[in-house]
Amino acid sequence: MITSETRLAAVIGWPIRHSLSPTILNAAFAAGGADWAFVALEVPEGQGGAAVEAARTLGIGGLSVTMPHKTAVHDAVDARTAVAADLGAVNCVFWDGDRLVGDNTDGDGFLDSLRADRGIEPAGMRCVVVGAGGAGRALARALGSAGAADVVVVNRSPEPAARAAALAGPAGRVGDAGDVAGADLVVNATSLGMGSAGPEPDPLPVDPAFLRSGQVVVDIVYHPSVTPLMREAQARGATALGGVGMLVHQAARAYRRWTGSDPPIDAMTTSARHALTRRRPTA
Repeated sequence: MITSETRLAAVIGWPIRHSLSPTILNAAFAAGGADWAFVALEVPEGQGGAAVEAARTLGIGGLSVTMPHKTAVHDAVDARTAVAADLGAVNCVFWDGDRLVGDNTDGDGFLDSLRADRGIEPAGMRCVVVGAGGAGRALARALGSAGAADVVVVNRSPEPAARAAALAGPAGRVGDAGDVAGADLVVNATSLGMGSAGPEPDPLPVDPAFLRSGQVVVDIVYHPSVTPLMREAQARGATALGGVGMLVHQAARAYRRWTGSDPPIDAMTTSARHALTRRRPTA
Protein backbone atom coordinates (compact mmCIF):
# COMPACT_ATOMS: atom_id res chain seq x y z
CA MET A 1 0.00 0.00 0.00
CA ILE A 2 1.30 3.44 -0.92
CA THR A 3 1.34 5.86 2.02
CA SER A 4 2.86 9.23 2.83
CA GLU A 5 6.01 7.35 3.86
CA THR A 6 6.45 5.58 0.51
CA ARG A 7 9.51 6.61 -1.46
CA LEU A 8 9.30 7.03 -5.21
CA ALA A 9 11.82 5.99 -7.87
CA ALA A 10 11.40 6.32 -11.62
CA VAL A 11 12.88 5.49 -14.99
CA ILE A 12 13.19 8.40 -17.42
CA GLY A 13 13.51 8.10 -21.18
CA TRP A 14 11.91 8.90 -24.54
CA PRO A 15 10.12 6.73 -25.44
CA ILE A 16 9.68 4.81 -22.19
CA ARG A 17 6.31 3.01 -22.12
CA HIS A 18 7.96 -0.21 -23.34
CA SER A 19 10.24 -0.35 -20.28
CA LEU A 20 10.29 -3.45 -18.07
CA SER A 21 11.88 -1.52 -15.21
CA PRO A 22 8.59 -0.80 -13.37
CA THR A 23 7.66 -4.48 -13.49
CA ILE A 24 11.05 -5.66 -12.27
CA LEU A 25 11.60 -3.06 -9.57
CA ASN A 26 8.09 -3.06 -8.15
CA ALA A 27 8.39 -6.84 -7.84
CA ALA A 28 11.70 -6.28 -6.06
CA PHE A 29 10.27 -3.73 -3.64
CA ALA A 30 7.37 -6.04 -2.83
CA ALA A 31 9.54 -9.12 -2.33
CA GLY A 32 12.14 -7.17 -0.35
CA GLY A 33 9.61 -5.48 1.92
CA ALA A 34 10.79 -2.04 0.84
CA ASP A 35 8.27 0.81 1.13
CA TRP A 36 9.02 2.09 -2.37
CA ALA A 37 7.14 2.44 -5.65
CA PHE A 38 8.53 2.70 -9.18
CA VAL A 39 7.06 4.45 -12.22
CA ALA A 40 8.05 5.31 -15.80
CA LEU A 41 8.23 9.00 -16.69
CA GLU A 42 8.36 10.20 -20.28
CA VAL A 43 11.00 12.93 -20.51
CA PRO A 44 11.49 14.49 -23.96
CA GLU A 45 14.92 14.65 -25.51
CA GLY A 46 16.90 17.60 -24.21
CA GLN A 47 15.20 17.59 -20.80
CA GLY A 48 17.39 15.09 -18.95
CA GLY A 49 19.06 17.78 -16.88
CA ALA A 50 15.69 19.27 -16.00
CA ALA A 51 14.54 15.83 -14.84
CA VAL A 52 17.48 15.67 -12.41
CA GLU A 53 16.50 19.05 -10.99
CA ALA A 54 12.90 17.88 -10.68
CA ALA A 55 14.07 14.80 -8.78
CA ARG A 56 16.06 17.05 -6.47
CA THR A 57 13.09 19.35 -5.85
CA LEU A 58 10.58 16.54 -5.33
CA GLY A 59 12.91 14.35 -3.27
CA ILE A 60 12.54 11.40 -5.64
CA GLY A 61 14.50 8.54 -4.12
CA GLY A 62 16.26 7.35 -7.26
CA LEU A 63 16.29 7.44 -11.03
CA SER A 64 16.98 4.88 -13.70
CA VAL A 65 18.06 6.57 -16.90
CA THR A 66 17.76 5.32 -20.44
CA MET A 67 18.12 6.83 -23.91
CA PRO A 68 18.43 9.62 -24.81
CA HIS A 69 19.34 11.08 -21.41
CA LYS A 70 22.41 9.24 -20.15
CA THR A 71 24.89 11.94 -21.14
CA ALA A 72 22.73 14.87 -20.04
CA VAL A 73 22.14 13.28 -16.64
CA HIS A 74 25.89 12.61 -16.32
CA ASP A 75 26.42 16.36 -16.71
CA ALA A 76 23.60 17.36 -14.34
CA VAL A 77 24.30 15.31 -11.20
CA ASP A 78 26.45 16.56 -8.30
CA ALA A 79 28.98 13.71 -8.49
CA ARG A 80 29.72 10.56 -10.48
CA THR A 81 31.12 7.15 -9.69
CA ALA A 82 34.39 6.24 -11.40
CA VAL A 83 32.67 4.04 -13.95
CA ALA A 84 30.10 6.71 -14.84
CA ALA A 85 32.85 9.28 -15.22
CA ASP A 86 34.88 6.97 -17.48
CA LEU A 87 31.87 6.20 -19.67
CA GLY A 88 30.49 9.73 -19.71
CA ALA A 89 27.04 8.19 -19.18
CA VAL A 90 24.73 7.61 -16.21
CA ASN A 91 21.96 5.04 -15.97
CA CYS A 92 21.32 5.22 -12.21
CA VAL A 93 21.01 8.23 -9.89
CA PHE A 94 21.05 7.87 -6.11
CA TRP A 95 21.34 10.08 -3.05
CA ASP A 96 24.53 10.36 -1.00
CA GLY A 97 23.58 12.68 1.80
CA ASP A 98 22.30 15.80 0.07
CA ARG A 99 24.09 15.06 -3.22
CA LEU A 100 22.71 13.34 -6.27
CA VAL A 101 25.28 10.85 -7.57
CA GLY A 102 25.32 9.26 -11.03
CA ASP A 103 26.38 5.66 -11.55
CA ASN A 104 26.45 3.27 -14.50
CA THR A 105 25.43 -0.28 -13.58
CA ASP A 106 25.42 -1.86 -17.04
CA GLY A 107 28.92 -3.36 -17.02
CA ASP A 108 28.85 -4.63 -13.46
CA GLY A 109 25.32 -5.93 -14.01
CA PHE A 110 26.62 -7.92 -16.97
CA LEU A 111 29.44 -9.40 -14.89
CA ASP A 112 27.01 -10.21 -12.07
CA SER A 113 24.79 -12.08 -14.51
CA LEU A 114 27.71 -14.20 -15.74
CA ARG A 115 28.98 -14.99 -12.27
CA ALA A 116 25.79 -15.39 -10.28
CA ASP A 117 23.54 -16.95 -12.90
CA ARG A 118 26.02 -19.17 -14.76
CA GLY A 119 29.20 -19.39 -12.67
CA ILE A 120 31.27 -17.85 -15.46
CA GLU A 121 34.34 -15.88 -14.37
CA PRO A 122 35.68 -13.57 -17.11
CA ALA A 123 39.18 -13.29 -15.64
CA GLY A 124 41.68 -14.76 -18.09
CA MET A 125 39.13 -15.18 -20.89
CA ARG A 126 39.63 -14.01 -24.47
CA CYS A 127 36.64 -11.77 -25.11
CA VAL A 128 35.09 -10.14 -28.17
CA VAL A 129 32.58 -7.32 -27.79
CA VAL A 130 30.57 -6.59 -30.93
CA GLY A 131 29.43 -2.98 -30.94
CA ALA A 132 30.97 0.20 -29.54
CA GLY A 133 27.90 2.16 -28.46
CA GLY A 134 26.99 2.83 -24.85
CA ALA A 135 26.53 -0.85 -24.00
CA GLY A 136 29.70 -1.89 -25.82
CA ARG A 137 31.77 0.70 -23.97
CA ALA A 138 30.35 -0.37 -20.61
CA LEU A 139 31.00 -4.06 -21.30
CA ALA A 140 34.53 -3.46 -22.61
CA ARG A 141 35.42 -1.51 -19.49
CA ALA A 142 33.87 -4.11 -17.18
CA LEU A 143 35.64 -7.03 -18.84
CA GLY A 144 38.98 -5.23 -18.74
CA SER A 145 38.49 -4.43 -15.04
CA ALA A 146 37.53 -8.06 -14.37
CA GLY A 147 40.90 -9.28 -15.66
CA ALA A 148 39.98 -10.59 -19.10
CA ALA A 149 43.07 -11.61 -21.04
CA ASP A 150 41.86 -9.90 -24.23
CA VAL A 151 38.99 -7.52 -24.90
CA VAL A 152 38.62 -7.14 -28.64
CA VAL A 153 36.08 -4.60 -29.86
CA VAL A 154 34.55 -5.22 -33.29
CA ASN A 155 32.61 -2.35 -34.80
CA ARG A 156 31.83 -0.98 -38.26
CA SER A 157 33.38 2.42 -37.42
CA PRO A 158 36.98 2.29 -36.18
CA GLU A 159 36.97 5.45 -34.07
CA PRO A 160 34.19 4.35 -31.66
CA ALA A 161 35.84 0.91 -31.51
CA ALA A 162 39.13 2.47 -30.45
CA ARG A 163 37.42 4.50 -27.71
CA ALA A 164 35.65 1.43 -26.38
CA ALA A 165 38.81 -0.70 -26.49
CA ALA A 166 40.76 1.95 -24.58
CA LEU A 167 38.30 1.62 -21.69
CA ALA A 168 39.39 -2.02 -21.29
CA GLY A 169 42.92 -0.95 -20.41
CA PRO A 170 45.93 -3.00 -21.51
CA ALA A 171 43.71 -5.92 -22.58
CA GLY A 172 41.74 -3.82 -25.04
CA ARG A 173 42.26 -3.60 -28.79
CA VAL A 174 40.29 -3.07 -31.96
CA GLY A 175 39.67 -6.23 -33.97
CA ASP A 176 37.63 -7.61 -36.82
CA ALA A 177 35.08 -10.34 -37.39
CA GLY A 178 37.74 -13.03 -37.60
CA ASP A 179 38.64 -12.51 -33.93
CA VAL A 180 35.38 -14.19 -32.97
CA ALA A 181 36.79 -17.60 -33.89
CA GLY A 182 39.48 -17.44 -31.20
CA ALA A 183 37.32 -15.98 -28.45
CA ASP A 184 36.18 -17.72 -25.28
CA LEU A 185 33.42 -15.17 -24.71
CA VAL A 186 31.52 -13.38 -27.49
CA VAL A 187 29.07 -10.60 -26.61
CA ASN A 188 26.64 -8.90 -28.97
CA ALA A 189 26.32 -5.36 -27.60
CA THR A 190 24.31 -4.09 -30.57
CA SER A 191 20.54 -4.02 -31.06
CA LEU A 192 20.71 -6.53 -33.93
CA GLY A 193 18.29 -9.33 -33.15
CA MET A 194 15.49 -7.18 -31.77
CA GLY A 195 13.97 -7.09 -35.25
CA SER A 196 14.15 -10.84 -35.79
CA ALA A 197 10.37 -11.21 -36.00
CA GLY A 198 9.92 -8.64 -38.74
CA PRO A 199 9.39 -9.25 -42.47
CA GLU A 200 13.10 -8.56 -43.03
CA PRO A 201 14.95 -9.99 -40.01
CA ASP A 202 18.06 -8.26 -38.74
CA PRO A 203 21.39 -9.59 -40.03
CA LEU A 204 23.44 -11.57 -37.56
CA PRO A 205 25.96 -9.46 -35.64
CA VAL A 206 28.69 -12.09 -36.24
CA ASP A 207 29.37 -14.71 -38.89
CA PRO A 208 28.05 -17.99 -37.43
CA ALA A 209 30.94 -19.83 -39.11
CA PHE A 210 33.20 -18.40 -36.38
CA LEU A 211 31.10 -19.83 -33.54
CA ARG A 212 32.13 -23.14 -32.00
CA SER A 213 31.78 -25.54 -29.12
CA GLY A 214 33.36 -24.32 -25.88
CA GLN A 215 32.50 -20.68 -26.43
CA VAL A 216 30.10 -18.62 -24.34
CA VAL A 217 27.97 -16.41 -26.60
CA VAL A 218 25.90 -13.68 -24.95
CA ASP A 219 23.30 -11.58 -26.74
CA ILE A 220 22.30 -8.62 -24.56
CA VAL A 221 19.06 -8.35 -26.56
CA TYR A 222 16.40 -9.75 -24.19
CA HIS A 223 13.39 -9.88 -26.53
CA PRO A 224 12.91 -12.27 -28.19
CA SER A 225 14.19 -14.57 -25.47
CA VAL A 226 16.07 -16.67 -28.04
CA THR A 227 17.62 -14.51 -30.73
CA PRO A 228 18.93 -15.73 -34.09
CA LEU A 229 22.49 -15.37 -32.78
CA MET A 230 21.67 -17.57 -29.80
CA ARG A 231 20.13 -20.22 -32.07
CA GLU A 232 23.22 -20.27 -34.28
CA ALA A 233 25.50 -20.52 -31.24
CA GLN A 234 23.50 -23.39 -29.76
CA ALA A 235 23.53 -25.23 -33.09
CA ARG A 236 27.33 -25.14 -33.02
CA GLY A 237 27.64 -26.38 -29.44
CA ALA A 238 28.33 -23.03 -27.77
CA THR A 239 26.72 -21.93 -24.52
CA ALA A 240 24.19 -19.24 -25.51
CA LEU A 241 22.85 -16.68 -23.04
CA GLY A 242 20.29 -13.92 -23.52
CA GLY A 243 19.99 -10.44 -22.07
CA VAL A 244 17.53 -10.97 -19.21
CA GLY A 245 20.34 -11.62 -16.74
CA MET A 246 22.07 -8.33 -17.48
CA LEU A 247 18.72 -6.50 -17.42
CA VAL A 248 17.90 -7.87 -13.97
CA HIS A 249 21.34 -7.48 -12.41
CA GLN A 250 21.87 -3.88 -13.52
CA ALA A 251 18.48 -3.09 -11.95
CA ALA A 252 19.52 -5.03 -8.85
CA ARG A 253 22.54 -2.76 -8.43
CA ALA A 254 20.25 0.26 -8.64
CA TYR A 255 17.97 -1.29 -6.00
CA ARG A 256 20.94 -1.66 -3.67
CA ARG A 257 22.02 1.93 -4.31
CA TRP A 258 18.56 3.27 -3.46
CA THR A 259 17.51 1.08 -0.54
CA GLY A 260 20.81 -0.04 0.96
CA SER A 261 19.46 -3.62 1.01
CA ASP A 262 20.27 -6.76 -0.93
CA PRO A 263 18.00 -7.13 -3.96
CA PRO A 264 15.65 -10.15 -4.30
CA ILE A 265 17.16 -11.45 -7.54
CA ASP A 266 14.82 -14.44 -7.92
CA ALA A 267 11.70 -12.28 -7.72
CA MET A 268 13.16 -9.80 -10.20
CA THR A 269 14.09 -12.52 -12.67
CA THR A 270 10.70 -14.19 -12.42
CA SER A 271 8.87 -10.91 -12.99
CA ALA A 272 11.03 -10.10 -16.03
CA ARG A 273 10.49 -13.50 -17.62
CA HIS A 274 6.74 -13.43 -17.01
CA ALA A 275 6.49 -9.97 -18.53
CA LEU A 276 8.44 -11.03 -21.61
CA THR A 277 6.23 -14.06 -22.22
CA ARG A 278 3.25 -11.69 -22.45
CA ARG A 279 4.91 -9.57 -25.12
CA ARG A 280 4.68 -10.23 -28.81
CA PRO A 281 7.94 -9.89 -30.73
CA THR A 282 8.09 -6.59 -32.58
CA ALA A 283 9.91 -5.59 -35.72
